[in-house]
Amino acid sequence: MRFHKTNLSLEQYKSGLNAGDRLILSKAITLCESQLPEDELLASLLIEETLGQSEHSFRIGITGIPGVGKSTFIEAFGLYLIQQGHKVAVLSVDPTSSLNHGSILGDKTRMNELSLNRNAYIRPSPAGKQLGGIAEKTRENILLCEAAGFNVILIETVGVGQSETAVKHLSDFMILLMISGAGDELQGIKRGLMELADMVLINKSDGNNLKASKQTKTLIKQALHYFPANTNQWEIPVETISSIDQTGIDNVWKLIERYQKITKANHYFESNRNKQNLKWFQEGLSNQILRLFLKDPTLQAQKAEIESAIVQETLSVKSGIQQLMQSFKK
Repeated sequence: MRFHKTNLSLEQYKSGLNAGDRLILSKAITLCESQLPEDELLASLLIEETLGQSEHSFRIGITGIPGVGKSTFIEAFGLYLIQQGHKVAVLSVDPTSSLNHGSILGDKTRMNELSLNRNAYIRPSPAGKQLGGIAEKTRENILLCEAAGFNVILIETVGVGQSETAVKHLSDFMILLMISGAGDELQGIKRGLMELADMVLINKSDGNNLKASKQTKTLIKQALHYFPANTNQWEIPVETISSIDQTGIDNVWKLIERYQKITKANHYFESNRNKQNLKWFQEGLSNQILRLFLKDPTLQAQKAEIESAIVQETLSVKSGIQQLMQSFKK
């Protein structure tokens, strides 16, 4: 027996989000993540209704290598923010297997106390085929969480790599988590990685590891002196914290509040979000054009023939692209 999914009406979604109903929020996110054609129109209308509700929100990207303690930090930081009167949403992107497309989606078990708090919302999403490990619909999910009253959005990336670039275009502030003695001190000094971070935190700075963490902090601070000043007039802080002992967590938020004050005063905050919205439009447009391109039966058949020729090395990749584009232009 087949059961048919029934969506709520647009008004039901709107009223549920305005009331901060977490169940409605989950259903709204599921709607927007759906790839069914019948869901796309309603999802677009719903996203349109969320515009203008992000003025008082703040989006924080959090990244670091596996094992650095991202989930432990997010739980400690999230609980601290809630104690300060904030409502916190965590959008955590889990890696998806390239073999069977399965995903772990275990963040709620790793943030048990935070997930049970009525002022928190955790939504794990599979990264899917999106480059860099950021779920394709993460931008829409952010808007929906903000519409539901969550004013601090924490976006956890899969790990260190190209995902940093993606999350940078989603967030207002980016935290790079590191640990001493794991070989990532040199990784952190790499120019591209450090330029993306707005704050570097040396996690697990407790017990016997405290001395090594302080040495790592000194090393990173020295490396940052070789970088040019940021256009947003922000000097990247490097701090030691312990998510387990919850030491240094309050200072993290104080520094972020200082960042907000500086970047809103010099208008960087607003211009950065405007640039992000334009990039969202450009990426979305490119994705839609590609989908339309691949839906054409004639082009699909030709594409299969070209792929076969490329595999057999009877046609170059460049020539294959040119042939397909010529057919598309006709």
